[in-house]
Amino acid sequence: MDLKSLAVAVDQIAAEKGIPAEKVMGAIEAAIAAAYKREYRKRSEVVRAKFDPKTGGMEFAQVKTVVDPSEVRIVAEGEEEPPQAADSEELLPRYNEDRHIFLAEAKKIKKDAKSGDELEFPLESHADFGRIAAQTAKQVVLQNLRDAERASVKEEFADKEGEIVSGVVQRFERGNVYVNLGRAIGIMYPNESIPGEHYRLGDRMRFYVLAVQDDVRRPGIVLSRSHPNFVKKLFELEVPEIAEGTVEVKEIAREAGSRTKIAVASKEEGVDPVGSAVGQRGTRVMAVTNELGNEKIDIIEWSDDPEKFIGNSVSPAKAKLVEILPRREARVLVSEDQLSLAIGKGGQNVRLAAKLTGWKIDVRSQSNPDAVLEGGVAAAEEEEAEAPAEEEKKSVAE
Repeated sequence: MDLKSLAVAVDQIAAEKGIPAEKVMGAIEAAIAAAYKREYRKRSEVVRAKFDPKTGGMEFAQVKTVVDPSEVRIVAEGEEEPPQAADSEELLPRYNEDRHIFLAEAKKIKKDAKSGDELEFPLESHADFGRIAAQTAKQVVLQNLRDAERASVKEEFADKEGEIVSGVVQRFERGNVYVNLGRAIGIMYPNESIPGEHYRLGDRMRFYVLAVQDDVRRPGIVLSRSHPNFVKKLFELEVPEIAEGTVEVKEIAREAGSRTKIAVASKEEGVDPVGSAVGQRGTRVMAVTNELGNEKIDIIEWSDDPEKFIGNSVSPAKAKLVEILPRREARVLVSEDQLSLAIGKGGQNVRLAAKLTGWKIDVRSQSNPDAVLEGGVAAAEEEEAEAPAEEEKKSVAE
């Protein structure tokens, strides 16, 4: 073990892994202490190793905790302890001369010693470790570095949960897309990708950080491009009024890869929420659409008046009349030439309008209001029916 080149190696590992040099050195010292103890000391002892950067050597010490006789159980060697009664209080720790030193004795070494202090007793230095001990040290170092790296990555990405990050598509495995985020690798499960969207190695894309997990058995950073909040965050990036809070995104209904409805409201008089989100000549909404692979986006004005909000929600169709019915149901009448727009292909437009508003919506022709149209009725409960699937999606991510 070349201890003199250790400092250089520590700096290199710290730079590559993005871990503070002190943590890297701490992991190495702990591993070398474990190897030293395995080779030269008793298992019951506490051994600490300290790297000296000036000499390039490693110093070893046995650590003992200062205790008062009243704080420990003293059991003579070879003597058996009496069985503990079920209702007795928790036993004091057993005195071990390899780990403990009595207060009176400690004061002879360090005058101001007090209970709970740790005293170090220098041990003979050894640079020659056995093969098994050296292997143990290596395993401890690698494990500690993995833990430190994972903790460092989690700390960096913890505040990015619910935000957008940029990454490069790195590889594909069982339908999962692995993304290089710089210091970490994120994973996008198949149900978090946009249906019909194709990913190629080396593509740089934006992703929504769905979860940052601490479980070593599962991927740490779960990404999504199909989540409704991905659209919301994209608008925050493109629309200063939304980022500043002047315009608020109130509701979003999305069928990823096909169509999204987003309801916006202004918090300041004189600010047009729809115009702000669309941008001059549609530049802002076009930027979001391009990121989503030409997914259609309807931007509508939110209102606390259900009649007005429901009328807006069937955009791009123009509602002629909205009838509010009991049990959060509404009938929307449109002109004959607007029916296909209001209902949408496969009933998608009215379905998204129902999700957006939380109302059951029945689209009918103004010229024949009694006729129920195929695909013209959608209930907000359909969103609730999809909730288990959403929960299943989250459980997979978690």
